[in-house]
Amino acid sequence: MASVSVSPSALKELAHLPRVIRERIAKLFLRREEWPDVSGTKPLSGNLAGWYGMCTGDCRVRFYLNGENVVVDKIAHRSKVYDD
Repeated sequence: MASVSVSPSALKELAHLPRVIRERIAKLFLRREEWPDVSGTKPLSGNLAGWYGMCTGDCRVRFYLNGENVVVDKIAHRSKVYDD
């Protein structure tokens, strides 16, 4: 079982989302604790190789693995989450 940590910038992004979306994302965080035995995760490619993404509606959560820790670093609309 993995632990999930969320970066300060991702927490700030999460705080600006509607409550219903925040609740859905919280459920996604709970599913990440079962890493790697989970579904709904997409490995990213290109300049984001080594990162993973998951979605709920138009919102995307981007994360990477740090040992046994799942680190969420960005939460944003699907049009902006893959920009960096």
